[in-house]
Amino acid sequence: MVAVLPTKGLLSLAPNPKTRALLPSQGLKHRIFSVKPRALGGISLQSSNEFQKFQGVVSKTHGFGTKDGNLFICKAEAAASSPAEGQPLFEETEKAKFLGLEVTTIKKIIPLGLMFFCILFNYTILRDTKDVLVVTAKGSSAEIIPFLKTWVNLPLAIGFMLLYTKLANVLSKQALFYTVIVPFIAFFGAFGFVLYPLSNAIHPQALADKLLNDLGPRFLGPLAIFRIWSFCLFYVMAELWGSVVISVLFWGFANQITTVDEAKRFYPLFGLGANVALIFSGRTVKYFSNLRKNLGPGVDGWAISLKGMMSIVVLMGLAICFLYWWVNRSVPLPTRSKKKKEKPKMGTMESLKFLVSSRYIRDLATLVVAYGISINLVEVTWKSKLKAQFPSPNEYSSFMGDFSTATGIATFIMMLLSQFIFDKYGWGVAAKITPTVLLLTGVGFFSLILFGDPLAPGLAKIGMTPLLAAVYVGAMQNIFSKSAKYSLFDPCKEMAYIPLDEDTKVKGKAAIDVVCNPLGKSGGALIQQFMILTFGSLANSTPYLGGILLVIVLAWLGAARSLDTQFTALRREEELEKEMERAAVKIPVVAQEEGGNGSLAAGSALNPTAGDSTGSSTPRNV
Repeated sequence: MVAVLPTKGLLSLAPNPKTRALLPSQGLKHRIFSVKPRALGGISLQSSNEFQKFQGVVSKTHGFGTKDGNLFICKAEAAASSPAEGQPLFEETEKAKFLGLEVTTIKKIIPLGLMFFCILFNYTILRDTKDVLVVTAKGSSAEIIPFLKTWVNLPLAIGFMLLYTKLANVLSKQALFYTVIVPFIAFFGAFGFVLYPLSNAIHPQALADKLLNDLGPRFLGPLAIFRIWSFCLFYVMAELWGSVVISVLFWGFANQITTVDEAKRFYPLFGLGANVALIFSGRTVKYFSNLRKNLGPGVDGWAISLKGMMSIVVLMGLAICFLYWWVNRSVPLPTRSKKKKEKPKMGTMESLKFLVSSRYIRDLATLVVAYGISINLVEVTWKSKLKAQFPSPNEYSSFMGDFSTATGIATFIMMLLSQFIFDKYGWGVAAKITPTVLLLTGVGFFSLILFGDPLAPGLAKIGMTPLLAAVYVGAMQNIFSKSAKYSLFDPCKEMAYIPLDEDTKVKGKAAIDVVCNPLGKSGGALIQQFMILTFGSLANSTPYLGGILLVIVLAWLGAARSLDTQFTALRREEELEKEMERAAVKIPVVAQEEGGNGSLAAGSALNPTAGDSTGSSTPRNV
């Protein structure tokens, strides 16, 4: 702010403003009410709430100068000294800190980290269980997975997005959170204790067998969905847990209570607790896998293990709800720029049209869809090799437990490096690491599948077959890709939402995370189905899948580069708005001819622009 100070009058300048308070030569009340002030160019002492109770004078200046021998023009900061106490009136109080962090920040970060831990713990158990359930069930096979992702998971995800958009317009954020997460918790508890024990009674095995005989074995996949419908429902709910609870509920809540600066520091660290969850949940799956293997004949090991694992899932879900409630009660929301445009409430179709028309949202959607297609192309191929190597559900599940533990360790290490990457290289480089890692490791995996036979003699010397080598290389590919996703891709994606207005943020996340996630996976499944029908088998289509992977990853990199430009521009705009809000407020101070006693002359006006020949001058900003 700019203050215009006379050499004598309302304010007196101390000889050493750095060490002494500037005290008025007469009572401030006497000086203020000695004349009737007029508004100065639309700027008044009421221009800032901080100055409504102005009782002191400027104690720190950047510089001053004179004109016509009677005016000082000072650029003052928002700090004033009290005449009575000599203390700055507008000095910011120091916030309480613990271990170098503000207490308010700690109250955000620790609960969010625990929430992410619980959510990822559940997701790992659900992810490792869903494939074993649908692939190893009687009358089913791995062929069911592409049909599930394309014809069941995607429609239900779209339906959820439409419902979520409607609910977001009528419910508060807290009510929306509980309305979404409670049905998940209830379903997984009911599956372990009700649906699975009754599966033989509720699954139409006889009718499915009759239809399979009539239609032929090529309809095994679609008919398996009908045959084991409760297992398929579990599969879809487990998939939606990743899209809905992780992407929409958790990250939406984190974006709501954190600033961009806090996000850059702590979003990568959220994954540290989450990947400890991966390690522990992997050990949990491994434990229950060994438990099933050690049970006697005639005992349904799946029933026992599912009850145990679903009990853990329910307890973790209740812990998530408690942490969410505590944070909402204890942590204040950060202030956002008030200059952002408030969007009106929109219907479903209007929301979709708005999102499609936004280049920013389209680029975000490209990132999510490209990841889904890319990881699906390499992951399903790897799972087919894994199924061939470990046909027993016990062995399959045990390997997946080890896989989850290794993923957690690798991601934990990447999380430690991620903050350095964000600080050193910025958002753009961090966003491009995941597609680069997936491209390089995917090339290695496909190359081993295509050219593995010539390597068989060498692999035999170390006790491996080309199939087992492909399984391990594919596991490494998935571990590195997922660790890069959790530590860099997810934080980058969530940071990109923060500068957006609330309407775009809420509905954009629902459209991108809930629809685009399964759309990417279903897109990969459709590509694989087309390739199998065209070339006869997945093995024959492997070279073409590698080429498609290359094209998609290049498009991913292009979208990341475009989004980097837009994100940087939005961040600069937001920082400029905040800087303007914090900028010094211009304080009009009486400009008056020098008087012998330093008091206001009668009849003077608070209008330095109305100068006269006696020496009044026009104020200038220094």
